[in-house]
Amino acid sequence: MQFYLDGVRGRDPYTAEPSAYAQAHPHGEAAPTEVDVLIVGCGPAGLTLAAQLSAFAGIRTAIVEQKEGPLHLGQADGIACRTMEMFQAFDFVERVLQEACWINEVTFWKPDEQQPANIVRHGRVQDTEDGLSEFPHVVLNQARVHDFYLDFMRKSPSRLEPHYARKLLDVKVSEKQDGRGGDYPVTVTLERTDAAHAGQVETVRARYVVGCDGARSAVRKSIGRELVGDAANQAWGVMDILPLTDFPDIRHKVAIQSSHGGNIIIIPREGGHLVRLYVEMDKLGEDERVAQRRITADQLIAAAQRIFHPYKLDVKEVAWWSVYEIGHRICDKYDDVPTEQMGSRLPHVFIAGDACHTHSPKAGQGMNFSMQDSFNLGWKLAAVLRGLSPPSLLHSYSAERQEMGQMLIDFDREWAKIISDKPATDGGKGGRGGVDPKAMQKYFERHLRFTAGMGVQYKPSLICGDARHQALATGFEVGTRFHSAPVLRVSDARPFHLGHAHKADGRWRLYAFAGGQDLSKPKGGLLGLCRFLQESPDSPVRQFTRPGQDPDAVFDLRAVFQQRHTEIAIEQLPAILLPQKGRYGLRDYEKVFSPDPRGEDIYDLRGVNREQGALVVVRPDQYIALVLPLDAHQALADFFAGFMLAN
Repeated sequence: MQFYLDGVRGRDPYTAEPSAYAQAHPHGEAAPTEVDVLIVGCGPAGLTLAAQLSAFAGIRTAIVEQKEGPLHLGQADGIACRTMEMFQAFDFVERVLQEACWINEVTFWKPDEQQPANIVRHGRVQDTEDGLSEFPHVVLNQARVHDFYLDFMRKSPSRLEPHYARKLLDVKVSEKQDGRGGDYPVTVTLERTDAAHAGQVETVRARYVVGCDGARSAVRKSIGRELVGDAANQAWGVMDILPLTDFPDIRHKVAIQSSHGGNIIIIPREGGHLVRLYVEMDKLGEDERVAQRRITADQLIAAAQRIFHPYKLDVKEVAWWSVYEIGHRICDKYDDVPTEQMGSRLPHVFIAGDACHTHSPKAGQGMNFSMQDSFNLGWKLAAVLRGLSPPSLLHSYSAERQEMGQMLIDFDREWAKIISDKPATDGGKGGRGGVDPKAMQKYFERHLRFTAGMGVQYKPSLICGDARHQALATGFEVGTRFHSAPVLRVSDARPFHLGHAHKADGRWRLYAFAGGQDLSKPKGGLLGLCRFLQESPDSPVRQFTRPGQDPDAVFDLRAVFQQRHTEIAIEQLPAILLPQKGRYGLRDYEKVFSPDPRGEDIYDLRGVNREQGALVVVRPDQYIALVLPLDAHQALADFFAGFMLAN
């Protein structure tokens, strides 16, 4: 990471200088009366959004939570590979890697054909395919993820901290709406619930409100949205336990199908001893709710012990437990604008996470998908509030994420059905029903990319181009997340993962891969692109970077050459690859890379055309918007002109 840009400070380099607003308005007991963005809910979705917005000194953000303090024991636990890539952008992925339990393999158990009352292992698969991500699938208490976000927020320019013990009473949107201007069209009424201030009412006026307040979202109800879907009428229990057991796979992720006691999913937790069990209970009646069964923790333990047979399970401590029924529900839209009014009205209230989609926890997507919702929304809100894009950009949030949410619901409905069904004893061929254990394993393997968080691909739109030039970089597929790969930094020969240059700072990334002879073509190829970006009046860098900003404040250009780092004369490269920044105008020497000779070449790994090279344009949320030829200057300019505001 870079620091000391504006002078040497004897302090934590992760702590930013506080903004003028943060210094003048330190966090206090009372909620602010006027903000740019009010976030309701301190769950994963809310904190992801708050952390992202806290990085912008000029955006006034507040986040409120009904609970009286931070979460201490979370319900979500699985962290997908894609989410780990996102954590890298917030600079705390190493802390997660150090504390978390890594999920490396999944084993599958079924009834023993000779003794059906016993279970036996019948399959083992690698949890994440090789090369899918540089990060593993891990498990960590949700509360620790919250801690890392809260720490990031406290150290940000905004010095953002939540206001706890606030119950949302009302959200009203005025008819007068002027986009990002001086008006505050949303009025939110909050009631304080802590003992010292119980009953006190606060009013906050905001430009935008985002409801990250869970499945019973008050924000969702205020804008007339509702979750629509179905229930599977199947009760499951979940518990975090400290077990003493002779079951050999207790530190693996495990799917168990038993012939008599139901099914279990085992998730090993962090610390080497804690384990989460998802235990299948009874089918529910058509109109029955799980609460009517009055299921106890002892019943969950007894059910788990039956399923584990012939292995012993002695539960020494239950850290947390709950029961639930599987349901699959989703909103048809994630903002306050009716579909028929999208051409005449701008959104001001949004919902994210469980507020707009609910499903079973079996695929481990709840927390992960929720964070991706608000990561998608955060950079768009920042672009509008900073004057980089018109408010109409915000329509794209619901358009992109609702479609992905529906995909998740469809996948989870099928997966929940499979893991709740009894095992077929005849391979599923004799008409006796049930799921063939091998078929269950194959379904899991077939959908590994989705459960790793890699199933998202955005369709062509204003902010996502088409794939007409995809052949130039086949491994950087338009609409998918940028798939990082190892490179070598030219300035200091340091091994580096190219995608780790992408931080949660609202900037677009332009990854320019040079053609084989580009170092000898000052007017063509990568050097010609640099000349265009630096000198042309049509350049997006010149069009959309404000006076007084650093040259890379909006667009972060990174160059990758095919030659060894010793063959690249860094002092002869264009100034845009050595931008002068900060109050001293110090040069940034970390923009230029070459393939790492100690590993596989990034050109080969990602299918980059060696003769022509390629330009890969990546959105602030790490998704690829375009792949272009290096000389497609006008196409690049036209793309950004479609949704950005010139300075």
